[in-house]
Amino acid sequence: MALMSDAAPTISAVVPPPLRSIHTTSFPALLAETHASLLVTTYQAGKLVMLRNRDGVLNTHFRGFAKPMGLATARGKLAIGTHVEVVEFHNVPAVCSKLDAEAGEGGNASSGTEAQPPLHDACYLPRRSHTTGDVQIHEMAWIDDELWFVNTAFSCLSTRSDAHSFEPRWRPAFIKQLRPGDCCHLNGLAVRDGRAAYVTALGVTDDPGGWRANKRNGGVLIDVDSREIVTSRLSMPHSPRWHRDQLWLLESGDGSFGRVDLDTGRYDAIVQLPGFTRGLSFIGSLAFIGLSQVRESATFSGIPLVERSQERVCGVWVVNIDVGAIVAFVRFEDAVQEIFAVEALDGIRYPDVINDDLGLIGSSYVLSDAALALVPVELRETE
Repeated sequence: MALMSDAAPTISAVVPPPLRSIHTTSFPALLAETHASLLVTTYQAGKLVMLRNRDGVLNTHFRGFAKPMGLATARGKLAIGTHVEVVEFHNVPAVCSKLDAEAGEGGNASSGTEAQPPLHDACYLPRRSHTTGDVQIHEMAWIDDELWFVNTAFSCLSTRSDAHSFEPRWRPAFIKQLRPGDCCHLNGLAVRDGRAAYVTALGVTDDPGGWRANKRNGGVLIDVDSREIVTSRLSMPHSPRWHRDQLWLLESGDGSFGRVDLDTGRYDAIVQLPGFTRGLSFIGSLAFIGLSQVRESATFSGIPLVERSQERVCGVWVVNIDVGAIVAFVRFEDAVQEIFAVEALDGIRYPDVINDDLGLIGSSYVLSDAALALVPVELRETE
């Protein structure tokens, strides 16, 4: 086991709880082996967390956002759904050298300092912000370069609009009108063959907040094209995913992870975990699963997970889907108690997301090739 946090202390009238984590040594080893890193959102703590391997130790790097929830990545783009807006970032690799210099990494042969390999291999800079209003945004996905998101307040799938808060694109058959009210708690979105294919909801109801009446086993998995219910009687399902020609699912209310047989609609759990399972991403045979340390409350009362006497924890657990076994975990403590999204960055080892460094953002210009050709050679940074 190892203990690691690189978050700087905050000086204020009220000192917030520390951002601490404990992890198995196998966690950073798996990131190193797969040449990957993880992005994790926690709306409860208002943080985006980057999980990165650094010399065999897990580096946990935090950035502050207003209630960050859904994540979506594709072709160098990153979208983060927050309280009232979607913020889009693009990877600008040329800025990585600036990050390394600020971190004191790298060397300069001309100065007599031995050159070191670069530390950062991705730098996401803000490119676009779209105000949605408080739609209780949940999961998101890039589909044909268009960002789709689960609009939980209005019980529909939506996309961004140049003129409006959002563009409604799909809703369940039992949702008759477009209105705020979180009727069925639509939450999860699975993409298959380049289309929105499956969604999860916590109830089949058209009444505002109606899902709360039967949250113990009122959850459903819905086929988007047919709008038919594939699987029912689930306990607070989240995070459907299509991977390796199978549909995977988190039955959050039971703390489990498993697969759905689309022929029969049967959900079979392959492993039960010590927390409210929400947030799922894959790299090959590895499933990275978010766990939340939910407490007995009006929202979570009456579900199997809360009724069990075992300790509930918060973090990211790694399951080998070939054998159904836990192979690593990172557990958050103190300030971080709930996880929403987990997104694996396959092929990116040590990223950063810049959202509040105005100096770096202000001095980093992204130009087209045609415009860059007009810039003096000594000022260009390309990669």
